Amino acid sequence: MSLKTDVLIIGSGIAGLFAALKVSEYADVILVTKKNKAESNTNYAQGGIASVIDPNDSFEKHVEDTLIAGAGLCDREAVESMVKEGPDRIKDLIDIGTMFTRKGNEFDLAKEGGHSMSRILHAKDLTGQEIERALIHSVEQKVNIKIFENAIAIDLLTEHNIPGKLKSLNENMNCWGAYILDTSKNEVVKIIAKATILATGGLGQVYLHTTNPLIATGDGFAMAYRAGVEIGNMEFIQFHPTSFYSTKSRSEYDGHSFLISEAVRGFGGLLRTKDGGLFMHNYDARKELAPRDIVARAIDNELKKRGEDFVYLDLTHKNSQEIIDHFPNIYQTCLINNIDITKEFIPVVPAAHYACGGIVVDLNGQSSLTGLYASGEVTMTGVHGANRLASNSLLEALVYAYRCSNSIKEFLKYSEILIPELLDWDDSGVLTYDERVLITHSINEVKQTMWDYVGIVRSNIRLERAERRIHNIFRETEDLYKKTNVFQEILELRNIVTCSHTIIKSAKLRKESRGLHYTIDYPNTLPSEKIQNTILKNKNI
Repeated sequence: MSLKTDVLIIGSGIAGLFAALKVSEYADVILVTKKNKAESNTNYAQGGIASVIDPNDSFEKHVEDTLIAGAGLCDREAVESMVKEGPDRIKDLIDIGTMFTRKGNEFDLAKEGGHSMSRILHAKDLTGQEIERALIHSVEQKVNIKIFENAIAIDLLTEHNIPGKLKSLNENMNCWGAYILDTSKNEVVKIIAKATILATGGLGQVYLHTTNPLIATGDGFAMAYRAGVEIGNMEFIQFHPTSFYSTKSRSEYDGHSFLISEAVRGFGGLLRTKDGGLFMHNYDARKELAPRDIVARAIDNELKKRGEDFVYLDLTHKNSQEIIDHFPNIYQTCLINNIDITKEFIPVVPAAHYACGGIVVDLNGQSSLTGLYASGEVTMTGVHGANRLASNSLLEALVYAYRCSNSIKEFLKYSEILIPELLDWDDSGVLTYDERVLITHSINEVKQTMWDYVGIVRSNIRLERAERRIHNIFRETEDLYKKTNVFQEILELRNIVTCSHTIIKSAKLRKESRGLHYTIDYPNTLPSEKIQNTILKNKNI
């Protein structure tokens, strides 16, 4: 089966939906999403979206906070453009019906770790869900946006897919859409597009503990890497310091850990060891409001030092009704788990949360392939550097989705786009595969390996051990992939393995500790040293 459209958008989080809305003003869109259109990392974002709204705040302050958090690796131009465009993109969200929490006539602006001012717009503690609701409602009104649910992208259409032309990766210069697996029909669809936007979100499922939903298997990162697209800074994986710790099995949490928002610490939450002692003052003058990488390493160190599984987050000194009003979802979820956060400490542990690296794009969201754009967590725009400032992610996704849509408008208008004949999907001669247990085992092995050796604290020997194990799984997975009909689990395993490889390879290249990458072999960062981004462009693992 083959479909054609002007613009193909893969992903239905804030980046994909907002881009679809803007592109629909001048072109036809097919929007592909793995589950239903509301399932995304955006939907799980609790804290909010950062922007300069308060008259006492300034662009300069927001830029400076972002640069400090990024540990010397942010692209100042990218940061400044995001910050300055932020208020206009917030207005766009409000115009389509997003209901941010207010105090009287003013927005209730929260303060989070790393921010010098209160500038976080939120909708109670379900901000992402509210933004998704408004965006989905608006997208559904557009007759020229076709939503393709329960579909997973397999690979991008490039020069590789021209009949009779098996070219090397270095000769891939264009993207003309993607092969998509319709999981409801178990059928591969070739979607040909003049321009493609990858808005596939994150890769948290690479790790054993993550706040990301089950769909966050790094599909966009892996497809781009296989197509020869430049990706960068994959070593910078942000571990959220405070995910809810439970002895329940992971399946009871639908494959992800429940996130206790950054805003809880911004609200005054205190971190305590099991014996009740405070400890953040031993690690940073900002204490609980230090950037996430510092807080996550502090918790990790306390756990290792004490041989314990979790620390506590304490809100019991705050007004009970204010806690419930600010964090109704967190309150109810903890209550279901027999913890009343107004009276009891919350057990928390770090979990993989956000990838600061990704597909290298310019200020217009253009990748190294003509016709391929990207926005949201799957990108490396230069905004986050070595560590993302809290609540900048949704803002970056909005700004770059908008920039992608503007750039594609010019691309469609002024470029001569000649799409060659492209191969149909061919699965003749392959086997139907029923040994799902092997897939499950490999996924679990990848997750455990990445958690043990490529987590919050790393070392050369850990990375080398991880590299060997991931390489073996890669060979087994590729052999299986070539022999069998495609199905969702094999595609996701393939993508998880590819992402793991890029994280390990990037981590081995960075001979220093900086931001989210901390290694005991190079514990110190020299502020005067000019550190380059780690750029990868290679298929072979």
